[in-house]
Amino acid sequence: MEKLRVGVIGLSGRGYGQMKNIILPRDNVEVTAVCDLYEDRNERAAATVEEKSGKRPFVTTDYRELCSRSDVDVVVIASAWEGHIDQAICAMENKKYCAMEVGGAYSLHDCFRLVDTYEHTGMQCMMLENCCFGRRELMVLNMVRQGLFGSIVHCAGGYLHDLRGEITFGEEKRHYRLRNYMNRNCENYPTHELGPIAKVLNINRGNRMVSLTSTASCSRGLHEFIRGREDANKDLLNHQFVQGDIVNTVIKCAHGETIELTLDTTLPRYYSRGFTVRGTKGMYNEINDSIYIDGMHNEFHEKWKQQWGNASEFAEKYEHPIWDKFIHDGVRGGHGGIDWLEYDAFFGAIERGIDPPIDTYDTAAWMAITPLSEESISIGSAPVAIPDFTHGQWTHRAPEVEWDMAIL
Repeated sequence: MEKLRVGVIGLSGRGYGQMKNIILPRDNVEVTAVCDLYEDRNERAAATVEEKSGKRPFVTTDYRELCSRSDVDVVVIASAWEGHIDQAICAMENKKYCAMEVGGAYSLHDCFRLVDTYEHTGMQCMMLENCCFGRRELMVLNMVRQGLFGSIVHCAGGYLHDLRGEITFGEEKRHYRLRNYMNRNCENYPTHELGPIAKVLNINRGNRMVSLTSTASCSRGLHEFIRGREDANKDLLNHQFVQGDIVNTVIKCAHGETIELTLDTTLPRYYSRGFTVRGTKGMYNEINDSIYIDGMHNEFHEKWKQQWGNASEFAEKYEHPIWDKFIHDGVRGGHGGIDWLEYDAFFGAIERGIDPPIDTYDTAAWMAITPLSEESISIGSAPVAIPDFTHGQWTHRAPEVEWDMAIL
C-alpha cells in the first residue's frame, strides 16, 4: 500500500491533538475516517483533515462503522477509557491494525478478550504508552542492558500529576475522569510508570508479574478543591468520591523483583513520574535526575545533592540509538517528542511486518493492574494473583534486544 489509511476514534483534546500534530504531518499516512460521540468534535476533526489533505474523511458517531470500512487500514483509539477494549476488539476483528491510548481496564475478562482476539485474528493491539519512549527512560534501559546497574532488584514509578481541575470540571470539559473518580477506587492510570519498568524487567519476555497488593488512602483532596473554588460545581460537594487520594501498589515478579507504583492525582503537588531503577551496582532516580554507580559515587553517599542532575553526564556514552537519531534529525511532536516516537514505532512496525514494541500481551498485562488493584483494595489490601496473559509463552519468548527495528 502506498499510504496507511487511518481511522481515528475519540477526538477530544488528546485524540484531536494526536491526529493534527502527529498523524497528519506524516507523508506515509492519511486520515480517511473520524469518529466521536460529539458532532462538534467530529466536525472540527473533519475540517482539519480536509484542510491538510484536500479530502474530507468519512465521519460517524458509531465506531463500528469506522472499523468496518474498506478504506481504513489502521485504527487509532483515543476515546474514553471505558470504550478502549471493545473498540480495539472491533478493529482487530475487522482485520485492522490497532493502536490504543493508555488507561486501565475495567475487568480481567476484558483483558483476556483482547488477547483472545489477537490470537484469533493475528492483528496486534499496541498501547500508545509514550513514556516508554522518553529520553531518560530509554537511556536507562540502554544502561540496564549493558549491565551498568548490575542485577535489577526493584523499580518504582508513579503518575504524580495534579489533576484536580481536570477531574472536578469533568462535566464542563466532557471528560471521563470525573465519573471514574466518583465511582472507582483503584490504580486507574498505571502504564506511564509501569511501561518503562516492564521493559527494564523483561516482562512477558523471560519474566512476568505474578501478584500485587494495593492500598488506597482516604479521599479528601477533590472535596477540599471544590470547596475552595468559586467556579466549581458545588453539587459535587455532596458526593463522596470513592477514589483514594494516594494509591500505592506493590507488584512481585517471577524472579523476585518488586515494582512499586503510586497514583497521586488529587492533592497539590509538582508533576513527576518518579521513574526509579535499583540494581546491585547502582541506581537511577528521575526526581533528581541522578545516577549512582557503586565505586564511582561512594564519596557522595551523604552529600548527594551535589550530584543531582548528573544523569546528563552519561548521555554522551549511553544515549539510546533512537534518541541519537531523533536529536540528529530534529525532535518534534508533543510531550518532548515521545508522542512522535511512539507513532514512529507503531507505523514502522506495520510497514516492516513486525510486531510492535508494545504488543497485545503487554497491553493486556499493563491494563490488568487497574482491576486487580481495585480488587486488592476492596479486600483490605490482600494479595491478588496477576494472570499470565501469554499462556506460558513468557518463559521462552525471545527477549527484546533493541527497539530501533521499527524506528531507525
